[in-house]
Amino acid sequence: MIRRLKYHEIDFVKYTQCLENSEQQKYSAAREFLDITSKKQWEALVYKDYEAVMPVPYVRKYGLKIVHNPKLCQQLGVFSKKDNIDVNEAFLEYLEKNYMIRIYSFNDVNQFHTKIRIKKNFLLYPDSYEKIYAGYSPKRKRKLRLSEEVIQESEIRVISYNEAKTFIEANTIGLNKDNDLSEFIRIFEHFYQLNHLKFTAFYYQHKIINMIATYSDDKMVALLGNFNDKDYVKLSGASVLIDHVIKETIKTHTFDFEGGELPNIEEFFRGFRPELKPYGIIENSKKNLFKKLGYLTVNAKPFL
Repeated sequence: MIRRLKYHEIDFVKYTQCLENSEQQKYSAAREFLDITSKKQWEALVYKDYEAVMPVPYVRKYGLKIVHNPKLCQQLGVFSKKDNIDVNEAFLEYLEKNYMIRIYSFNDVNQFHTKIRIKKNFLLYPDSYEKIYAGYSPKRKRKLRLSEEVIQESEIRVISYNEAKTFIEANTIGLNKDNDLSEFIRIFEHFYQLNHLKFTAFYYQHKIINMIATYSDDKMVALLGNFNDKDYVKLSGASVLIDHVIKETIKTHTFDFEGGELPNIEEFFRGFRPELKPYGIIENSKKNLFKKLGYLTVNAKPFL
């Protein structure tokens, strides 16, 4: 039996216990993470007495709830003690029948009978840094061998939110700075205040030329942002920063690259020789959403 619970109806103690004891564990399904990224606009589907849970974030448009993964929230899906394909199918059927879905991502453990679109992600699992580094591609190792001149003129520093914000705003390409960028900044600020987010910068000649934003909890580190001064791309500062964080954390934490769909990004990540961990995703065009609206309207408007 699956129940649909609005935010204020969720038993967060049981919800959190289910997540922490689940086979699928993902930081992005935690209440704190979803509260910030979705601005508390999420519900939960619950199987029996929290034997399995599925968070469902949404946005409101034209007075309707439309399911949409928040920014920086890559994977959600079903969480249970043991991944169960039949239970997952029941959740999938309930979701598609009762919601208008623009974008919803499952996690890399969830399996289904139904064929859904797959996206790529990459993970490095805890091990000794020496073993992880030995597995890097020859090209990645070359990128990490900086010249003596660059070594003398460079350093790595953890920087403050304000320093990071200034660099991000000056070096972000391809985002609508009035909407997308401001939302990323808002999320970064909240995570930073909660000590979940760290900004690590590569300085060359006393100037920041690369910076990464990493989110961490007690089990994993996730690469939430990679920002670069385009005039210094050839110095490989991004590779150096990622390698630096991996070296500091990989003994005890999984490193999540958080993506890999674009060919150049996938090639860059594969240089660290991570494990490919695909996950399922449901996407609908605006046209299909309008068709769904007609169906749901006939069926008692459960999406309101």
